[in-house]
Amino acid sequence: MARPESLQSWHDDWSGLRVLVLGLGVTGFAVADTLAELGCRVLVVADRADDDRARILPVIGVELAVVGRGDDLPQTAIDLDPELVIVSPGFRPDHPHVRWALDRSIPVWGDIELAWRVRDKVSPPAEWVLITGTNGKTTTTQLTATMLQQDGRRAAPCGNIGIPVLDAVRDPAGFDVLVVELSSFQLHWMPTDGPGAVVPLASVCLNIAEDHYDWHGNAEAYAAAKAKVYANTRVACVYNLADAATMHMVEDAEVSEGCRAIGFGASVPGLSDIGVVDNVVVDRAFLDERRTSALELAELADVASAGLATPHGLANTLASAALARAVGVAPLSVRDALRRFTVDAHRTELIALVDEIAWVDDSKATNPHAAASALSAYRSVVWIVGGLLKGVDISPLIETHRDRLRAAIIIGVDRDAVRTAFARHAPALPLFEVDERETEGVMPAAVRLAAGVAIDGDTVLLAPAAASMDQFVDYADRGNRFAAAVRHHLEGEGHDDGPSSTGSPGA
Repeated sequence: MARPESLQSWHDDWSGLRVLVLGLGVTGFAVADTLAELGCRVLVVADRADDDRARILPVIGVELAVVGRGDDLPQTAIDLDPELVIVSPGFRPDHPHVRWALDRSIPVWGDIELAWRVRDKVSPPAEWVLITGTNGKTTTTQLTATMLQQDGRRAAPCGNIGIPVLDAVRDPAGFDVLVVELSSFQLHWMPTDGPGAVVPLASVCLNIAEDHYDWHGNAEAYAAAKAKVYANTRVACVYNLADAATMHMVEDAEVSEGCRAIGFGASVPGLSDIGVVDNVVVDRAFLDERRTSALELAELADVASAGLATPHGLANTLASAALARAVGVAPLSVRDALRRFTVDAHRTELIALVDEIAWVDDSKATNPHAAASALSAYRSVVWIVGGLLKGVDISPLIETHRDRLRAAIIIGVDRDAVRTAFARHAPALPLFEVDERETEGVMPAAVRLAAGVAIDGDTVLLAPAAASMDQFVDYADRGNRFAAAVRHHLEGEGHDDGPSSTGSPGA
């Protein structure tokens, strides 16, 4: 059983290693494909399998066993007698298949550990920049990569953003820097010492708030997973000056000698911080004269042009600038990257502005922290809220933002918990519920209800503070259906709502 631990390079002898891969999503397939290329004997066990991936696996020499959710590990996996198990990010530590491996002292890795071990397929291997946080990960990952690319670096955004790290590692063209978005699930499985421990050039935890407690068990375990992002960092641990928990993570982290703590915030920066002075983003961290001066990186107008003008958008920008500067990106490249950057859809995206009522899609707000950022950006809101709460209490969000709410439209399967929270913290607020059982009817009903109460100056905001999988494929499906319902409603009212969408900030 010592063999897997000795494998620390693409060029080591992986041939014949018996590996059980749990899950066949995007990550699981990348794991299986990589191991097959390395010459391992691979069996994938999954509770569902995309048809295309299932067809490809035997072509590349990988076996597949599809089992029902909750079923025991199939006999084929037991007969394999695996020397190594690699889990897809969504597998909890208490999953029976994971427990089976741990009880037998079989090493269990995540995809990040495998990617780090084989990162030298293309020489020289890329530097890694790690990004996590409850919210803002994807925008920060994309923007950081854009800044690096603007500076002439070959940089790839990858990881939880949808492009597996293993695909980036195996790209024959190679990269100078991998900008890796990490979920708390991936971080849970990522070791902080030993041959599989990642040693990033720079790292950040953008923020920490309630999320995924159903997976991790409690707040402490969730925060502990997030804090692992800083382990072994060589140049800069970037933290949020407005979130003390991220600073404490840096203080407690075991980092490489010479690594610096770099704060970011929307005010005048202190020594070794990135901040804002007179509508200019400035750097007091990565210059020799930082005790007496600062470098101008960009104007807030540049931040706004990228659709990042809200508080959380600015925070993502400052974090990206800090990471990029840690890698050595020139100040001018930070500015020019912002001028050509556009945030993804479903992140406080303006769908329409008609009769002084704005319709905004922030379906990406899948937890209360993200929804709070969206709500903070508007003065008077008709709020479409609800979905799959993932064990999180929505009450503090309602208590904080009730004064800016005109009404709330409740959707989703956890409506009882949402309704109870409103009754406790905003009992006078007009509430409407969507009890449509079919997905196709949810957003049209929500939009009709919202249109009935919104007045000039209001923002109808889809910021559900909950996951989408109760009624939709994912947050993008939820947002797309909202946008379609808005346009259909406005067309029925005889309005010309102009452009179909306008980019705006998000996380």
